[in-house]
Amino acid sequence: MSWHASIRNHKSAWSPGELSETQSETSRTDEIIDALERNGVSFINSATRHKTKGGKPKMSLRVDIPDAVAGADGGGARSIATATSVLWEELVNNPRSGGGDFINRKKIQCAEKMIRKAFVELYKGLGLLKTYSSLNMIAFTKILKKFDKVSGQQASSSYLKVVKRSQFTSSDKVVRLMDELESIFTKHFANNDRKKAMKFLRPHQQKDSHMVTFFVGLFTGCSVSLFSIYIILAHLSGIFTSGAQVSYLETVYPVFSVFALLSLHMFMYGCNLFMWKSTRINYTFIFEFAPSTALRYRDAFLMGTTFMTSVVAAMVIHLILRAAGFSANEVDTIPGILLLIFICVLICPFDTFYRPTRFCFIRILRNIICSPFYKVLMVDFFMADQLTSQIPLLRHIESTACYFMAQSFRTHEYNTCKNGRIYRELAYLISFSPYFWRAMQCIRRWWDESNTDHLVNMGKYVSAMVAAGVRITYARESTTGWLAVVLVSSVVATLYQLYWDFVKDWGLLNPKSKNAWLRDDLVLKNKNIYYLSIALNLVLRVAWIETIVRFRVNPVQSHLLDFLLASLEVIRRGHWNFYRVENEHLNNVGHFRAVKTVPLPFRDMDSDD
Repeated sequence: MSWHASIRNHKSAWSPGELSETQSETSRTDEIIDALERNGVSFINSATRHKTKGGKPKMSLRVDIPDAVAGADGGGARSIATATSVLWEELVNNPRSGGGDFINRKKIQCAEKMIRKAFVELYKGLGLLKTYSSLNMIAFTKILKKFDKVSGQQASSSYLKVVKRSQFTSSDKVVRLMDELESIFTKHFANNDRKKAMKFLRPHQQKDSHMVTFFVGLFTGCSVSLFSIYIILAHLSGIFTSGAQVSYLETVYPVFSVFALLSLHMFMYGCNLFMWKSTRINYTFIFEFAPSTALRYRDAFLMGTTFMTSVVAAMVIHLILRAAGFSANEVDTIPGILLLIFICVLICPFDTFYRPTRFCFIRILRNIICSPFYKVLMVDFFMADQLTSQIPLLRHIESTACYFMAQSFRTHEYNTCKNGRIYRELAYLISFSPYFWRAMQCIRRWWDESNTDHLVNMGKYVSAMVAAGVRITYARESTTGWLAVVLVSSVVATLYQLYWDFVKDWGLLNPKSKNAWLRDDLVLKNKNIYYLSIALNLVLRVAWIETIVRFRVNPVQSHLLDFLLASLEVIRRGHWNFYRVENEHLNNVGHFRAVKTVPLPFRDMDSDD
C-alpha cells in the first residue's frame, strides 16, 4: 500500500506573514510525512526548501484533495469550500503565483482529518487481523480435541506443534505494526498524550444503561395514562359534538398527528434495530454509522415514548385550559409552541439528547433535499424512502405552518388556508417532493455507477408521483374521467412498487431458489414469516383504494380514517425496512455494496509534470 503526494517546486514563495501563520502546520505535516516514510509509506517526491535573501525559508507543498473524495464525505459543500479557498489563495493572496495551488490552513485541516481517519481504520484493521489469527488458533485447537475424543487417538499434540510454529500464528508483525502506529499517532495527532490517542484508536462502545430502560417504561406508562385522561376529558367536555368538533380538529389534529406519526415511525425503527441486532444483521456497517454513537433500539424507544408523552400531555393541557375558560387565542397556540420546542431541540448545538444522531439526521436531510448534487450513500436513499411514507405528515406540517402564519388562531377562519390558491398548489409540491428527491438520487447513482437498474427504479418513483398528483386532483374534482385516471395510474404505480419491493429490495420471488419463491439465503428460520410479509405488504400497498371508496361520514371519522391510513403506511414502511436491510446484508459482500474505504488527500500520479 502506498500513499502518493505530489510535492512541487514553484517560483513564488511564502511571504513572511504567510509563513508565520502556517509554519507550525507545515512543519507538522513534514513530520508526519517523514514518519510515514520511515514506516514504509512511499511518496513520489519530497518537499523542497529554499532560502531567500533574508535567510527565510520558502517552501511550496501541494496536497490535492480530489473532488470524488470531497463528494464522498461532505459532498458538494466540501468541494465548494475547497475550490473557494484555492481561488482566494491564487487570486488574492498570491496574485503573481501563476496559478500555483498552494496549501492553506483549511486544506491542511481537511487533510489532517482524512489522514487521522485513515490511521484509525488501519489500526482497527490490524486489530481485526490479530483477532482473526487468535480465533483460528482456538478453533483449530478445539477441532483437534474433538477429533481425539471421537477417534480415541492422541494426535492433537503433534499437529499443534506444527501449527504453532507457522507464520500465521507465531508472527508478531501485526503487533509490532500496531505498536508503531500507536507511537506515530500519539506523537502527531495527540500531542504525545497516549490516553487521548487511545480514545481515537480504541473508542469505547456505549454501555447499555438501565436508566434508559427505566425511562422507556416510565414514559410508556405516562403516555397511556395521559391518553386515558384525555379520552375521559374529551367525553365530559363534549369536544366531539357537532358544534365544537370542527374548530377543535382544525386546530389540534394537524400538529398532534405530526408528533404521533413521528413517534410511531420511531417505534417501528426501534423494532427494526431490535430485530437487526437479534438476527446479527450488521446495520451499523451497512449504514456506515459510528459504532460509538449509533442509535440503539432502547434509545429509539426512549425518543418515541418521549415524543408521545409530550404530545398527549399537551393535548390534555389544551383541553383543561379550554374547559377552564381561557381565551381561545391563547389556548390554540399550544400546538404551535410544542412544534417550536421540538424544532429547537432538533437543532440544539449542545451535547444533549443524542446530538450526534440529531446532527446526522439533519445532514442526511440536507443530502436528500439537495439531490442529486451529493453522492448517494445507503443511509441517504434509505431515509428518502422513509419520507415517501410520511407525505401525510408533510401535509400536516403545511397546514400547521399556514394556520399560524396566517394567524388563523386569532380569527378562527379555518378555511383561509384551505381555500387559498397557493396552499392548494403547495399540496402538489409537497406530495411530489419525496418522490422527486428519490428519483434524483436514482439519477445520481446511475451517473456514478453506470447501472441502468437505477433508471428503472427512477421510473417507479415517477409513476408514484403521477398517481399522487392524480389522487389530489380527484379529491377536488370527483368526476368519472378523473376516477378512471386514478384507477389506471394507481394500479400501474402499485404493481411497479410491488415488483420492486419483492424482487429488487427484498430479493424474493425467485422461482429457482431452493426455498420456494423466496431466496437461497434467509436470516429468519421460519419461512412462513416471509410469505406472511409478502401478503401484508400487498394489502397495505393498496390502501389508496380508500380515496375512491371514501368511507367517511363526519369530520371526526374523516380525520381518524386519514390518521389510520397514514399509520398503516408507517407500519408498512417499518415492516419493509427489516427485509430491505436483511437483503443488503446478505448480498453485501458479493456485490461490494458497502466497502470500507478511507479517502486520502493525495492524488495518485505516475510522474510529476
